[in-house]
Amino acid sequence: MSRGTMYVIGGVAVAILLYVMLPGWLFTLAVLGLIAVPVVGYFMLDPSQRRKLRSQSRKRLG
Repeated sequence: MSRGTMYVIGGVAVAILLYVMLPGWLFTLAVLGLIAVPVVGYFMLDPSQRRKLRSQSRKRLG
């Protein structure tokens, strides 16, 4: 199993656990926070770092 797949499975498991434990509005805030962290991290990169990251992901696709 690839590393990305393990992260996705872990994320789904955490989301299900939070859904059971938290009220609806707090669950929504938690999920939005989990989505916002990598997006903010990406936008904090310099344009050259973003370019390098995009080129690495393209190399792995083929």
